Amino acid sequence: MLSKIMLNNETIKKIEEFVYEKPRSIQEIAEMLGKSWRTADRYIQEIEKEYGTLATRTFREGTRGALKIVYWASMEKISSSVFQKMLEKEIMNARKKEEFSAFDIFQHVKDKNKKASIEEALNENKTDIRELADFLKNTKKQLLIFSGNLSFINLKNKEIDIFKEIENLAKKNVNIKIVCRVDLVGKENIEKILSLNFKYGKENIEVRHREHPLRAIIADNKLFRIKEIKEPTGKINELNKKIFIFYTIKDKEWTEWLSRIFWKMFSSSIDARKRIEEMNKLK
Repeated sequence: MLSKIMLNNETIKKIEEFVYEKPRSIQEIAEMLGKSWRTADRYIQEIEKEYGTLATRTFREGTRGALKIVYWASMEKISSSVFQKMLEKEIMNARKKEEFSAFDIFQHVKDKNKKASIEEALNENKTDIRELADFLKNTKKQLLIFSGNLSFINLKNKEIDIFKEIENLAKKNVNIKIVCRVDLVGKENIEKILSLNFKYGKENIEVRHREHPLRAIIADNKLFRIKEIKEPTGKINELNKKIFIFYTIKDKEWTEWLSRIFWKMFSSSIDARKRIEEMNKLK
């Protein structure tokens, strides 16, 4: 595995942006970086394995004229089963959290690769946020976040402060990508998390605008935590208290699938800073 000194976030971002414009050969990437073909190939293998943003295909494999092409991962077919195709369509077409149930993912995962917890609370700050804090602490390289308006970053109690956990990740050069709603309601949350880039002089956090139904976090392309909220209806014999359901899934196939959903959204979304610039023009 490459050392962090050799493959840092700046290099990863440079390669990702170069490939995002159009598919590139390893040789083109090597020339752009000023590195050897072998080094560029090792970089791509690392990004492909650890981050999931890039994919490769080799043409004329086994011949002297073999050509290895690198392309943006969301160009691949995302879903490999009928269930995944159905869920992908639902997720990509929905805008509100009420329009999709996380249980529809949970039910298809093998029992040994999943767990769930259910809590009744007035709001999320009254739930047990220790599991979320531990999930963040155990992230080593990359955090992908599907959020509504990033309100969860303000969760805290006497012992735990979720924003501080995210700040610790930024300090450690963890790559953090977020898709959420960037509007006047959540503007302060967006500015708060982006301020960490300025504070540490790095571009480790990137936020893009998109309305979607998911409330999930993917860590290191290995596992994810997804939240579902059931609101009281006020009807007889139906739910009369707010319910939070937290699903944790450690399943390679489903984690990679959700990561591809993320990159498909992220790559077609608007940069948060551009949205905020326009919002600041409003009187």
